[in-house]
Amino acid sequence: MTIAIFLGALLGTMAIGLPIAFALLATGVALMWHMNMFDAQILAQNVIEGANSFPLLAVPFFMLAGEIMNAGGLSRRIVNFALALVGHVRGGLGYVAIMAAVIMAALSGSAVADAAALAALLLPMMNRAGYDRARSAGLLSAASIIAPIIPPSIGFVVFGVAANVSISKLFMAGIAPGLMLGAALWITWWWLVRKEKIEAPPRATRAEVIAAARDATLALGLPVIVVVGLKFGVFTPTEAAVVAAVYALFISTVVYRELKLSQLYGLFQAAAQTSAVIMFLVAAAMVSAWMLTVTNLTAELVTLLQPLIERPVMLMLAIMLITMLVGTAMDMTPTILILTPVLMPLVKAAGIDPIYFGVLFMINNAIGLITPPVGTVLSTVAGVGKVSMDEVTRGVWPFMLAQFAVMFLFVFFPQLVMVPARWFYG
Repeated sequence: MTIAIFLGALLGTMAIGLPIAFALLATGVALMWHMNMFDAQILAQNVIEGANSFPLLAVPFFMLAGEIMNAGGLSRRIVNFALALVGHVRGGLGYVAIMAAVIMAALSGSAVADAAALAALLLPMMNRAGYDRARSAGLLSAASIIAPIIPPSIGFVVFGVAANVSISKLFMAGIAPGLMLGAALWITWWWLVRKEKIEAPPRATRAEVIAAARDATLALGLPVIVVVGLKFGVFTPTEAAVVAAVYALFISTVVYRELKLSQLYGLFQAAAQTSAVIMFLVAAAMVSAWMLTVTNLTAELVTLLQPLIERPVMLMLAIMLITMLVGTAMDMTPTILILTPVLMPLVKAAGIDPIYFGVLFMINNAIGLITPPVGTVLSTVAGVGKVSMDEVTRGVWPFMLAQFAVMFLFVFFPQLVMVPARWFYG
């Protein structure tokens, strides 16, 4: 009965168009009524405590770093550097997009921010060069979702807070899987364009490559600072977010001088608006998470899935399939906040490493950003690149399937995630 009320209240409020944060609050209230323990003070206290978390301070600063990166010329220099390296080969602009996405993922941590930057910078170039419009938009969409996997990742911050798992370890564990997702896109793009006759630009000279590398050095220095700082304990993930924002601001205004002080208000406002949405979601989710604990719903689920608990691989497979289904209808942050309190007791009961689970759960949620019909990143690329949603959806399928294949490879071979992870944070 408790499960029926939880799902009925959540899905029902979402079906009538209530924003997800309010749907989560309504679900918590419904469970309170069911338990005959409604108390407005408890409701308010959980909302406040949900957002009262030091690690969550990383969210607005990573958002701000992403906004500054795009406006201050860091993204453009990274694209130019990748163009100088691989722009001359067959399908070169696709490889440029993948390289740029992997590097930019280590700057912003936001798939939407990277999608907007890549679509604005590369999609017009790919269209002018004669690449298939739908395929190009699909590649840029799929490449953008590497951002929540490679540190710094806003998604890992939210999951780490919700699951009470080390955010630093999640960051370090995401590096190798993020690179493998990029490699899967690289192979898929090579297979799709191997017979195309598009004329590639001439190879950049050694002097041009060196000049592009020199121009992008300061932009490329940010991910190195963040990863090295986290690995050696110089700063926490929250402090890393501040470092990233201040570094990007300094480089954009003082060194590159492409960001004017008059633009800062708009950038701060955009970062604050996006951060406010995430923080309110986290606060509202705390009410439902608390009620799930009080109603003992997670224990009921553990009992229900008892046969799978003794077979961790099958349990992970079932969780990934459920998350894939939810990801088609819900954005990444609410999916993390709703499913994490439900799934973590199962993961712990099965003896699955929480860091390993967090990485796969995040990969699944990231791919959900390009899964129709919701697909936030698909909408971003379509809007910024002036491409129809149908074209983007059609073009993203081969890349999305390649990323799902990598994810299921991780399910059956956990060592692919945990061996490099332990090297990074060990």
